[in-house]
Parts: sequence; C-alpha cells; structure tokens
Amino acid sequence: VYGDTKQEVKVYVKVFTNSPFLVCMDLARSREEVIDPKYLWIGPDRKNLEGQMYVNLTKTGKLMVMGFKESMSGAYTCTLSHKIIETTTQEERVVFEAYKFMVYVNPFAPGWEEVCHQVPYDCEDATNMRVQEARERIGEFFNEQTYALKHEFQTVPTIHYVDNSFSVTHIDSCRPGFGKNDITHKNCASCCVVCEPGTYSPNNEVTCQICTRPRVKKNWKTEEQL
Repeated sequence: VYGDTKQEVKVYVKVFTNSPFLVCMDLARSREEVIDPKYLWIGPDRKNLEGQMYVNLTKTGKLMVMGFKESMSGAYTCTLSHKIIETTTQEERVVFEAYKFMVYVNPFAPGWEEVCHQVPYDCEDATNMRVQEARERIGEFFNEQTYALKHEFQTVPTIHYVDNSFSVTHIDSCRPGFGKNDITHKNCASCCVVCEPGTYSPNNEVTCQICTRPRVKKNWKTEEQL
C-alpha cells in the first residue's frame, strides 16, 4: 500500500493477521531514483517503531505490522528524507516528505467497511438479501432438475422438491471472541468485532461479557506459642 502526501491512506487489517506492507513513498516517487533515502516510522503511541518486536521494517522503508490487534489501530506516520540535486546550481539539498496511514482492525476482508458504505442500505440488509437470493436459486435448481429429468430423460427424480418448502432462518450470532458494539463501532453497529480488553465472549452470542476479577480465598494456620 503506497502512501500519499496529500491525504491519509486508510488500511483495514484482519484481526490477528499481518498487515500489508505500507510503503513510505507514493507510487510516482517509487518509479524515480531516490538519492540517499532515510525513513522514520512513528506508531499510534508516537514512538519510533524501529526495533519493535511486532513490526517488520525493511531497508527500503516498508512497514508490516504483525499479529494485528485492535489496540494497534491508529495513525502510522512515515517521514522520508532524501537528497535532490538542483539543476541550476548542481547543489545537493535534503527534502522531507510525510506519509500518514490510518490502520484499523477488521475481522472481515480488507476494505469490507468501505465496500458496505457504498450501498444505500445497511450492511446486514445486504447480507440478508444475498441469503434470500441463494434460497431462491436453490429452489430454482430443484425445479429445473425435476423438469429436465421428466421431459428430457423420462426419468422420475429421486428428490421431489415441494414449492416454498425451503426456508432460511436468520441467526444473530458472532464467533467466540467477537461481539457487536454500537458504541465503539457506530458506522456498523450490526458488525461482529473483536471484544475489547477486559471483556470476552466464550460462545456465539453477540454481547461481550465483562471479565470478573479472580477471587483468592486465603487459608492459613497459626502455631500456638508454647
């Protein structure tokens, strides 16, 4: 994913996976010769990312965030410094270019939220429409199969489909470790997102439960002094 000096670049990363490589330059700059480039990557906590265990930094200024978690979301900024030679004076001059990436955790495919927001209805409605379409296609398949076997092959079908007997039941659930949160994810309140720190979800429910503090029962004996 190339940077852009004019605007921040949004990147969506599936939870617990590695991010794509973030390139500390734009596409046009990458096709040019860059003299003595130097790269400085700063994370969401405003600390230098060089030497951090959860990132992969290459010598060419590419950054990969590994094992991405929700707490790693935020602004990743890179400053590229390189030399240019003035055409008139032939003198060297150092220039700086900044690139900002907004990286968000996403339990679904990359860019999923952006695609959903392009449609004029809710993401969950779009999913339900696709399920309904699949249901209709399955019914159509059985009808066409029955017609083909009866009229073209003069064969009695082994499976008899009864019209309108196939139904689809909506189940509101999330994978273990995920839940729905309309406060922190207002743009997609019906989406399943990873549970926040201090919460958990051991089943397929849509609500993340608050972790209870462990209670320790102390038992001790005292020795009587003689």
